[in-house]
Amino acid sequence: MLRLSTRCQYGVRAMYEIARGYPAMPVTIKAISEKQDVSVAFLEQILGKLRKAGLIRSVKGPGGGYMLKAAPEEISIEEILLILEGPIAITACVTQEDASGGCVKADHCVIQHLWKALGRQIEDFLNTITLRDLLDGRHFSPILQHGVEEREAVCR
Repeated sequence: MLRLSTRCQYGVRAMYEIARGYPAMPVTIKAISEKQDVSVAFLEQILGKLRKAGLIRSVKGPGGGYMLKAAPEEISIEEILLILEGPIAITACVTQEDASGGCVKADHCVIQHLWKALGRQIEDFLNTITLRDLLDGRHFSPILQHGVEEREAVCR
């Protein structure tokens, strides 16, 4: 089962809350924590990475909090995930980041190309979804329904 890390899930949820305050209302870490049921300590780590990467900025003092540095329509979900976890790798064999230096069968593995292509498809899809889409309540049911229709056609 392919799963996003908790850090990525919470990061997107935190960015959604911050985007709700755009353009003029900073959102406190406490408000994000309460609305999304995420610990402040974990949010501090996540928001620190996003701030260092330039997606958000912190505003000090009373009425302070976090704000987006760009409009919600300019920040893709892929960008958030790349900052928090790096490129999508479906399996360890498609990246050289594992302890062994990559898969020993990489030079002659046909399946590795499949996993790389799948990772690119996921990244491409996530690049088309922005924080604005989430704020606007965009539903992904046509995409989900398309998959159901394809499965039903195959089963016939």
